[in-house]
Amino acid sequence: MPPRRRGSSGFRGVRARPSGRFYAEIRAGGFRLTLGTYNTPELAARAYDAAAWRFRRPRRDMNFPDVESLEEAEFLAPPPCLVDDEDRRRHRQVQRRIAIAEHDEQLMRQWRAQFPNDVDNTDAFFADLRAQRRFNRRHRRAVAEFELENPNTTWTENDPRWDDIWTETTSDDE
Repeated sequence: MPPRRRGSSGFRGVRARPSGRFYAEIRAGGFRLTLGTYNTPELAARAYDAAAWRFRRPRRDMNFPDVESLEEAEFLAPPPCLVDDEDRRRHRQVQRRIAIAEHDEQLMRQWRAQFPNDVDNTDAFFADLRAQRRFNRRHRRAVAEFELENPNTTWTENDPRWDDIWTETTSDDE
């Protein structure tokens, strides 16, 4: 996957808001985690870098590659603006989600290292599943075509099985 482009702010993971403030977010495991809204793009970029360090992203994905450790990135990152109890609740929720995502990624790395055969078996399972689905589509289509040619068919005119005649069987067969 190509690296994410830098937005109008000039920093990865930072977008300008119409209010003139800057919004920081990071994507992890298919989720978009909000890191907060900041007064300058640099502060938002520091928050992004701290989260990127926590997710063990490569340095090329950082806004400030001169930062040497997670501790330094968290020290340089500003705390998010917590205005009221609702903001504090949302912040705790985001921090929990980040911790869960980090833990999940760590466990997946350990699992892949400990059980490489399971990864291979998983790939084989899904290949077999695709082949079985392809076979089922072809079979349903063949039955529907047979019924079309059979003058004594028991299928009614509105039977949904007629739709199987139009089932695409060549797009993923190769």
